[in-house]
Amino acid sequence: MFFAGCLTVWTKSALVGHEAIDRPVSGVFLGKVLGVDEQPAERRVRWLVATREPGSGRPIKVRLNVADGLGVESVSPGAVIRFEARLMPPAPPMFPGGYNFARAAWFSGLSASGKVSGKVEIVTSGGEGETLEAARSVLSQHVRERLSGSQGGIAAALASGDRGGIVEEDAQAMRDAGLAHLLAISGLHVSAVIGAAYFLVLRLLALSPALALRFRLPVVAALCGALAGIAYTLLTGSQVPTVRSCIGAMLVLIALALGREALSLRLLAVAGFAVLLLWPESLTGPSFQMSFAAVLAIVALATCGPVRRFLAPREESWLSRLMRQTVMLFVTGFVIEIVLMPIGFYHFHRAGAYGALANVLAIPLTTFAVMPCIALALLFDLVGLGGPFWWLAGQFIDLLLGLAHKISALPGAVSVLPAMGTGGFLLFVSGGLWLGLWSGRVRLLGLVPACLGIVWLILLEPPDILVTGDGRHVGLVVDNGERLVTLRDTGSDYVRDNLREFAGVEGELTPLASWPGARCNREFCSVRIGRQGRSWDLLIARGRDQVPERALAAACDKADIVIADRWLPRSCSPRWLKADRNMLQRTGGLAIRLRQKSVETVAEGQGHHGWWTPRAP
Repeated sequence: MFFAGCLTVWTKSALVGHEAIDRPVSGVFLGKVLGVDEQPAERRVRWLVATREPGSGRPIKVRLNVADGLGVESVSPGAVIRFEARLMPPAPPMFPGGYNFARAAWFSGLSASGKVSGKVEIVTSGGEGETLEAARSVLSQHVRERLSGSQGGIAAALASGDRGGIVEEDAQAMRDAGLAHLLAISGLHVSAVIGAAYFLVLRLLALSPALALRFRLPVVAALCGALAGIAYTLLTGSQVPTVRSCIGAMLVLIALALGREALSLRLLAVAGFAVLLLWPESLTGPSFQMSFAAVLAIVALATCGPVRRFLAPREESWLSRLMRQTVMLFVTGFVIEIVLMPIGFYHFHRAGAYGALANVLAIPLTTFAVMPCIALALLFDLVGLGGPFWWLAGQFIDLLLGLAHKISALPGAVSVLPAMGTGGFLLFVSGGLWLGLWSGRVRLLGLVPACLGIVWLILLEPPDILVTGDGRHVGLVVDNGERLVTLRDTGSDYVRDNLREFAGVEGELTPLASWPGARCNREFCSVRIGRQGRSWDLLIARGRDQVPERALAAACDKADIVIADRWLPRSCSPRWLKADRNMLQRTGGLAIRLRQKSVETVAEGQGHHGWWTPRAP
């Protein structure tokens, strides 16, 4: 099975992967628009365009951000356009273990990403053969017209899968409260649609004694639920997490129709096999890991002896039964949050502490209030009577957002850790799999690696120095990991957030030039930092002007580490590490630990694949 899995990944890579452009390029391009993703919250539109690479002329697919105000409102899928843009190769991880956009782009068939920098000329209008995409766009726009601001952004995300209207402040609050999964069409939403269709059809058909006696109504209801789920999946863009959830829901419906147990390890295995056969690259992503880990936790909890006894039918009042079910709902949410926390730490370096409480309140609110109101509003809009339902939906969405902001603002709501590393993550994964797949007391042995993973987290220390792959951004972790000092005051939120995440530091960054002990001139900064009784002298380049070689060599001789975004001459020979452009082009970003005297590089985790092409020295 292991070799079959590797073969599946290699086959998918060979079929869909496209080589990235080898360097940044600017110019005027002619291309065909394949997709349009409106992002009003970011004041831009994102295009997927098929064009040709300058010079070689080979066909490539690129992703472009287009700012508002360029007159692109009439551009639709299928249009042929001429535009001025700057294209960049898909970026590798900024630091070791970071998000690998280059790999994601490879499996998406992207060769470049960039930004439109000039006027766009429409050569040929589009619109042909894009019925589903057009319907999705019309639906999203209609929802945002009926509900403005944050209400419209979240309603559009639930109705059409378009998250472009959700402002970053609300999205961050949802993430910190552990509710981000509500914004992405996944198992919760697909299950809600299928479940609503299933029970509605079943109840309506059961009103007819003739139909109830002649047909197996659960099978008919399951078929209608399946059609509703497929339609919802197609309408919301058929993204991989949505399709994956739809496949799992179809298997549950088949089990119900055949009178089998709806949730079981066999069902989970079949769903996982189907997903990995079609999207093997999703195995390393947080979406696949979180969704299957959550379902595995639910199955393991449901088959646990104490839980079975707690949920066993008994003579009791409706209030007692409701209280038992509420307690079980909270316990399930708590277990899922515990299971998902290591995955969140590994991929995002942060996790919400009150996710179980937030989800116990937010999931019923979304499933039984927000989504039904949106569905009824859209239905009654056909006869012009959807206004009251839109108002109700807006109130429920405000309640959901208020809950997210309230919980995310609580003390200790978010735990931030530096990069965990693969070793600690594998301890949690092995422990979780053992706990979920075994039964009886032997499953408790899974607590051993899980506890070792907790010890790993407790002893985890951030890197002392972080260096981006281009050498322009350097972060120094000081004051016992409480502060991050940076070489440049970057205007990029992406760079700033990555530096914070990998250092495990919250709060504002401190410029190196204003940090006591740093001596900076126009071209270099010299700083001394201490670790375990030893002082390390750093020399970091910050300018682009030429420096006399003798003066540079003398400065390098006095430094333990030299970091530069330029090529340095051989005469520059520091006592331990020389991280100039020549080295960084081969290694990518660096995480340097002074106590262990170790250097971790991006290149070490990339292997020999099409999305990683280091330059020779």
